[in-house]
Amino acid sequence: MNGLTIRLLATPGSVPLARHAVREHLGAADSPDAELCVSELLTNVITHLGTGTPVTLRVTGRAARTRVELTDPDAHARPVPRRAADGDESGRGLALLAALSLRWGVAQGPRGKTVWCELPRASSQSQR
Repeated sequence: MNGLTIRLLATPGSVPLARHAVREHLGAADSPDAELCVSELLTNVITHLGTGTPVTLRVTGRAARTRVELTDPDAHARPVPRRAADGDESGRGLALLAALSLRWGVAQGPRGKTVWCELPRASSQSQR
């Protein structure tokens, strides 16, 4: 499978477009968790860096894993998991990312950072 790379502006309208692109790229069996992770990562950029922030979304995969990466231009703002209270309407994004993924992390560089996660591929699990 070839990778998917999309450069876009992080806006509320870009979230469903990115989810659709991921679904088209991965197929229905492998896309639900990846789509949710993309939504959370884009929403974090919108919330913490602002609407219209330029980002690059990359989705790559090998036989057993799919890797989702979102790169933004802020090298200094490192995402930190929060503990959301029952009544909070936000603050669960990174906890959700951690729950869905095999592993996740942040790679910081001189021109930005990349938040990434690796997800198991449903199609590889059904072949076991």
